This record gives sequence, C-alpha cells and structure tokens, in this order.
Amino acid sequence: MTGKQAKAATSAPSTLPVPLYEHVKRQIAEAILVGELSPGAVLPGEVALAARYGVAVGTIRRALADLTADGMLVRRRKTGTVVTGRAPQHSLRFFFQYFRLHGEDGSLQRSASEVLSVAIRPADAEEAALFSEPVGEPLLCLHRVRRIGGVPVMHSRIRLVARRAPDFPQSPSRVPALLYLHLLDAYGIRIAAVREKLLAEVADKQDLRLLALRSPSAVLVIREEAYDQAGVLALLSEHRATTAHHHYVNEIR
Repeated sequence: MTGKQAKAATSAPSTLPVPLYEHVKRQIAEAILVGELSPGAVLPGEVALAARYGVAVGTIRRALADLTADGMLVRRRKTGTVVTGRAPQHSLRFFFQYFRLHGEDGSLQRSASEVLSVAIRPADAEEAALFSEPVGEPLLCLHRVRRIGGVPVMHSRIRLVARRAPDFPQSPSRVPALLYLHLLDAYGIRIAAVREKLLAEVADKQDLRLLALRSPSAVLVIREEAYDQAGVLALLSEHRATTAHHHYVNEIR
C-alpha cells in the first residue's frame, strides 16, 4: 500500500458513520481483494500499521482481530500476520465487497474490473418511481466489465442518484475498483441491504461481444436493488454473467 493510499485511508474516518477500526479493516480488506496484498504476504507489525493509518495500536489490533476471525488473515508465531487468500463468504460485514462468481472448486476468484463508461442522464419513469424521485432526476450511470485471468465473465450497469455522489470521477479510469467501499468512504453511504432477482436469458448482442460468447449462449442476469442504512434505495444494478466456468455464490448465515 503506497503512502498516498495510506494518507487517503486516514483522511475521512472521523466523518463516517462507522467505527474507526472498521474503516481500517475495510482498507486492509480492499488491499487483499484487489491483489495489493497477495496470499502469503506478511503484514507489517501493529505499531507500523498504526503509524501508517494514523490510528492507535488498539484500533489496528481490533481490525486485525476481525479480519483473522473472518479468515482473511492468520496469526503465525515468529512470522506475524499473514494473508490467507480465503474469502469470508459467511460474513455479512464483507458480503458486498466480494465478487460472487466463484470457481468451480468454490475458490475465491481474483477479478479485475474495468469501467467502460460514466455518464449522467435523466431518470425514466420506472427509475424515478424506484428511487422516489421526479422523472428526469439526473442519474449517475456506470457500465463496467469484470475479468478473471483476462477473460470477461460479467458486465454490469449501475445507476444512482447523481446528487448523492457529488464530484464522482467522470473519467472511467479514475472510478475506484470497489464501488460500495468508495460510496462509504467518500459519501457516508453504507449499503445495508440488497434485494436481487435472478433470471436466465439468452445472451444479446452486447453480451456476446463483451463476454466473448458464441451465439446462442445463456447468461445469468442479476437485477439488484441496494439500500442504504436508512432504507433508501441507493443503487439500481443489472449484472449479466456467464457461468460456463464459474458459479454464483450468495451465502448469508
């Protein structure tokens, strides 16, 4: 994690509606998820981490304890705190931060997302009704594709009310890899509940092109409504995925 990232990680905790240790925990989890901390990597000591994040050692200790309980880290005598590479599928606290298409053996897949476009357009009647906004309310619209090992497996269209995310990056290359975490860090929007509708559809022309499929092919369609901590609809998304070599995991205990 670079010094610039560490500075960003400590710039906003006091304004967020989450405990400080959870903010630090999410930053470390993000570094693991996007591959900055790979399986087998040894974390710096608690004192060094506390200095990096600008927090007390006790705060770091609590964050590491939670990540260890979730299976992302393991404490080893003489070695220190080590990244395991496992995903805490059972943990609701990290539920929205994990890519849910897993390998055929159930393993966590390292995916990379690429934002194809960022645009602002007026809400249509259906979107306005769902967001409880007037028709024409500006919506921030993202289109992105996820790849595993360079192979495209999912593309997604995501919409949110633009005024809730002022100064959101307009350049696709500047959109953070983990959108939910960015909404929490930058705007205090914590995704607290998700409603999903799953369908199987025949791949359309865009699916065939973006997911490198042959016609005819089937895709898994996930229509998602994500609600914030106040129960207000924050995001509308449609994810279209190929499950030829992956399966969808949605597990809460």
